[in-house]
Amino acid sequence: MEIKVGILTAPHIGYEQRENTFVLKNVRIGIGFHWDRYEDQEFQGTLEIKPNPDGTETAINTIDLEDYLCSVISSEMSADSPMELLKAHAVISRSWAIRAIANKPHEQMVNGQMVNDFHVCADDHCQRYEGLLRMNERAVEAVRATKGLVLTYEQMVNGQMVNEICDCRYYKCCGGKTEVWRTCWEDIDVPYIRSVECPYCGRVSAKTLRLVLNNYDRETTDFHDWKVTYTADELSEIIRTKSGIDFGQITDLIPLQRGASGRICKLKIVGTKRTEIIGKELKIRLWLSKSCLYSSWFEVKKTFYSQLSTFNFQLIGHGWGHGAGLCQIGAAQMAAEGHTYEEILQYYYPGTKMSKW
Repeated sequence: MEIKVGILTAPHIGYEQRENTFVLKNVRIGIGFHWDRYEDQEFQGTLEIKPNPDGTETAINTIDLEDYLCSVISSEMSADSPMELLKAHAVISRSWAIRAIANKPHEQMVNGQMVNDFHVCADDHCQRYEGLLRMNERAVEAVRATKGLVLTYEQMVNGQMVNEICDCRYYKCCGGKTEVWRTCWEDIDVPYIRSVECPYCGRVSAKTLRLVLNNYDRETTDFHDWKVTYTADELSEIIRTKSGIDFGQITDLIPLQRGASGRICKLKIVGTKRTEIIGKELKIRLWLSKSCLYSSWFEVKKTFYSQLSTFNFQLIGHGWGHGAGLCQIGAAQMAAEGHTYEEILQYYYPGTKMSKW
């Protein structure tokens, strides 16, 4: 089975064709997040440079699904991670990718038109896919050891119980408790995306982190518990820039609804010119940061300075990512403590089972 991956879109794509691989120049990774940067990446499979209606080009890589997975699990987490973590990741990344191939193609807006020439993108919007850059034989071993295995759950369809492949979501660190689907996406209950207590990411060792995090992820050290402080002027300018709405000066941030983990999915923003309620969790994270907040699980502490007649806002938060599904750092610690990949998957996706696809 093959998968088509849209790696980058640019006015002109620079590349170098090699004997069995190709190198793409200036691939942007972490788009819109705090690790946003560019790097050259080398890929297997075939390359297509497709022109777009606005004059830009998109690089599309067609590659065997299992080869794609070898890159994904070593792009999401270092290939030096415990083998049971890599196996667990191979299963959920395979499950997610198969569903993505079966569903409508990935869509991107180009010159006012929706273009859908590939199944998935190569960045965090879908799954990280960074080619051969961080891959080694341990990633290949994990994919081979789980070949064809997917995570499934039983669902009633037309009066019959059938096995459906799970839409396996994951992220870096839950901060102590995982989240449910509806906090992040559609207002539905996904039976295997439940909220579970996760003590593992809170006690991960420095040694394990050095093994499991890729080079640029190691720059983020306060992923479990964090604080961000803004003056009222700073926050007002950030929200105006990110939202395109002039609220005036922000006077309050009021959480109206939280998910099972504590992540805010409905937030009231109060300004001197305008008040709005926004959600869900990703929009909240995007509007309250120059890049993107680690998560929407935070408390708002407002301090008034009478001499300056102004406020400071401090966001005191937990976790890195949306929180629904597998906590990558928690799963890494579970593997380090001797849990098998089957146990890890059952912990974060309760009620599922392993099936051969």
